[in-house]
Amino acid sequence: MTSVIQYYGTGRRKTATARVRLIPGTGQVSINGRTIEDYIGGRPGLAKEVFQPFQIADAMGRFDVVCTVCGGGIAGQVGAIRHGIARALAEAAPQNRPVLRTDGMLTRDSRVKERKKYGRKRARKRFQFSKR
Repeated sequence: MTSVIQYYGTGRRKTATARVRLIPGTGQVSINGRTIEDYIGGRPGLAKEVFQPFQIADAMGRFDVVCTVCGGGIAGQVGAIRHGIARALAEAAPQNRPVLRTDGMLTRDSRVKERKKYGRKRARKRFQFSKR
């Protein structure tokens, strides 16, 4: 039995977490067992975002992507997938790491929704103030 070389990367964005596996192949992307067009739907800008790490590392069409993603919404999940792909590419070829780092692909975007505070409508919005 021959084992196929695989590269793993975990990506996170907002509350979404993606476990990404890169397998040498033709460039097919599978997200939770579905194609990227089927999963993302009519948002082509998000599909481009998934392929950014490949374009930066000049590895377009060299790997198949199999990923499992959970939590958050579609945009957060796509950001998590992008982060996971970048980490896996850095593991696959260490010379990709500085290039991906300079374009901010390896940096975890830590912006998360702020929690609601007591005595307020939302995190920062206050109830309407009436002077009289």
